Amino acid sequence: MDTLDEFLETIDKSEHRNKLATVIQTILDHYPELALEIKWNQPMLLYKENGTFILGFSKAKPHFAVAPEKYTLDTFAKEIEKSGYQMTKMFMKIKWTDEVNYTLLYDIIDFNIHDKKDSRFFWRQ
Repeated sequence: MDTLDEFLETIDKSEHRNKLATVIQTILDHYPELALEIKWNQPMLLYKENGTFILGFSKAKPHFAVAPEKYTLDTFAKEIEKSGYQMTKMFMKIKWTDEVNYTLLYDIIDFNIHDKKDSRFFWRQ
């Protein structure tokens, strides 16, 4: 799997494909300093300056998952809970029927960019 379209085609329902495509494109439009790459068969947003991981996405039948790394999830746990999203150790789940809280996603992305802007590593060390 090499492209976002190939990843999206693995999602059964077209409205779910469209929702996740919109989320990813909205983020990319807001953050020109991020690059979309497919790694480990999942779309990931990387900081162009140093190639460090900022955010990843995966999908399941009832939701799509947003993975900003455990440290960031722990930092934003209260905000994630307030948004009504479920959180696991490594990602937050956004149900296909949920409204997307872009303010929360932008806060998470801003935090990761700021925290990892000088990183020489893909994952947080």
